[in-house]
Amino acid sequence: MATPKNERRSQKRIPVRLPVSISSGQSEPATGHTRDLSLSGIFLYTSQQIREGSELEVILILPPQLTHGEKRWVCCQASVVRVEQTQRSGQLGVAASIRKMATLPEIPC
Repeated sequence: MATPKNERRSQKRIPVRLPVSISSGQSEPATGHTRDLSLSGIFLYTSQQIREGSELEVILILPPQLTHGEKRWVCCQASVVRVEQTQRSGQLGVAASIRKMATLPEIPC
């Protein structure tokens, strides 16, 4: 019988698809979407070439499940821990550990 992998996540991940803006010092700004996220980590899909070990800035709206009932714009500083090729054309799966998260001011429309 196979032994289950040890869970390394410190927070429970929430499966949610949200649009994200991604910036890295190594490439042009890009967009993508999340597969799941928590307050300590994120898994996202993007067409941007991102390498394991890269530092990212990710901007997104956190869902109410992570903010006690209110949606909030945040800017996350994250480190890429894994990059996966996907079956989607030109898409990469990126797992990143969130080091720092700052709430952004709401911009009235």
